[in-house]
Amino acid sequence: MRRKIPSTQALACFEAAARHESYTRAAEELALTQSAVSRQIGALEAFMGLALFRRTRHGVQLTAAGADYARQIRRQLDAMERDTLDAMARQGAGGSLQLAAVPTLATRWLIPRLPLLAKAHPDITVHIETQTRPFLFNDTPFDAALYTGTPQQAATWAGTRHTLLRHEEVVPVCCPALMDGRAALTPAQVARLPLLQQSTRPDGWRQWFEAQGVDNPRGGAGPRYELFSMLAVAAAHGLGIALLPPLLIEAELARGELAIACPRPLRGERSHYLVEPAVEDARPALALFRQWLVGQAAT
Repeated sequence: MRRKIPSTQALACFEAAARHESYTRAAEELALTQSAVSRQIGALEAFMGLALFRRTRHGVQLTAAGADYARQIRRQLDAMERDTLDAMARQGAGGSLQLAAVPTLATRWLIPRLPLLAKAHPDITVHIETQTRPFLFNDTPFDAALYTGTPQQAATWAGTRHTLLRHEEVVPVCCPALMDGRAALTPAQVARLPLLQQSTRPDGWRQWFEAQGVDNPRGGAGPRYELFSMLAVAAAHGLGIALLPPLLIEAELARGELAIACPRPLRGERSHYLVEPAVEDARPALALFRQWLVGQAAT
């Protein structure tokens, strides 16, 4: 069946003219004449039976329909260009993946492990962009998402399936100097140190002390930081003790900048997932990446 799709030349002319709202500047960008751009856009409007631009005293201006179409076409042209460049780079082997990810998990856990992926699957390339909340895969170029959330959030993400990677656990950590040479602190000793708070999880310390059977009315007191990365830096500089997932501070623990102050982890409400569109025929590169990721999460 013949697809009802305009020529890519017409779409490229339209996208450039829409971006600049100028046929002349679009022609300069595409190394065409202004009349050639005008003809291509005229042919596109005739093909669609729709006015995409209106003429003004100063040139051209997008119609409401043209502005909406331009947003859609720009994304599709970007995806076509990316896929073409990827295919050229691979010379027919492997594949590339567009991954959405929460930033801390990506920078502190996934990216340090990507050399292992390159060694195991040298033909797979992973592109990563930040996304912190669920989205509709059909509206984005993403193939999958590395997501941290509750089981209910993962289960109710529309049009997707998910793979559990790891449950999130937090444990008290601080710089070794705060431990005064002790191998570990008791929960009561932890309660006497300055408590660093995460503003997005205000009940973290209260829940940890309750799990240890320790009453600490100061559980909510202390400086607040939004991100795990901020808490890690504050704790490493001796500002207090923080509740952090060991998964996200592996480098600081290995360098001795942070130490586990009390080896009593608390499992949080959230877990780490790989989320994919719910389709039957997953791309081979994505299936290999999922298998590799599950193996890394198990170590």
